[in-house]
Amino acid sequence: MISFTPVSSSIGAVADGIRLSDPLAEPTRDAIIAALAEHHVVFFRDQTLTPVQHRDFAARFGKLHIHPIYPKHTEAPEIIVLDTDLVDLQDNAIWHTDVTFAPTPPMGGVLVARLLPPRGGDTLWSSNIAAYEALSPAMQAFLKPLTATHNITQSFPTERFAMTPEAQERLESAKRNNPPVSHPVVRTHPVSGRHGLFVNDGFTTHINELSAAESRALLPMLYAHSSKPEFVVRWKWRAGDVAFWDNRLTQHYATDDYRPSRRVMNRATIIGDRPI
Repeated sequence: MISFTPVSSSIGAVADGIRLSDPLAEPTRDAIIAALAEHHVVFFRDQTLTPVQHRDFAARFGKLHIHPIYPKHTEAPEIIVLDTDLVDLQDNAIWHTDVTFAPTPPMGGVLVARLLPPRGGDTLWSSNIAAYEALSPAMQAFLKPLTATHNITQSFPTERFAMTPEAQERLESAKRNNPPVSHPVVRTHPVSGRHGLFVNDGFTTHINELSAAESRALLPMLYAHSSKPEFVVRWKWRAGDVAFWDNRLTQHYATDDYRPSRRVMNRATIIGDRPI
């Protein structure tokens, strides 16, 4: 019997009755899609997934993204290796939505805990739907027609990701292949039809229709509003945990409070559609 138990009023649910290493039946897939639309992030406890099984599970929800910068798993190149011993992960310790620098940002992400620090290393998710719905009607109406520019260099600057000639070429290639793009400030969820904010400190550089000063004033306000505790769930990882979040109208924050301990996570990223 499959069930999803909410863990907060705005976002998050724990799944029960699903073993992700098994072949994913269509009714189970549909139940997960519905749970993502309702709860935005779904947590699975006590799972055992190889990198290949991780990839295959995520691929049942869409084509997988190959990240242009982060290291890839040797057994499954679609899996990103987020290892604090291998790469600078400071960009994960801010509120962000993954890969919004792409014309079709991810529909979702599936994160598997591989090596956890003895303490710390929690991940927080926020609901941009709940945040938008809590705004005044006047602010909602003001934001709806606006668009914003998203740029890969916002979270992958040269001074941190071009420390070697090989890294510099990888970064320059990523920038060439991912020029800045524009997305609506308020996005419509393709499943639920609900509206939510679609700007984030990780990749949004400015609001196109506003002056530079106006954009600099408005974006920090929206970021602060979106991260209010009322819209957030904080997940304390344990071995065997898997998180599957709807990337279209959420943000997340990986707390960087465990150094010098090591933390290793694997992520599969599912390509989505063009925001409207």
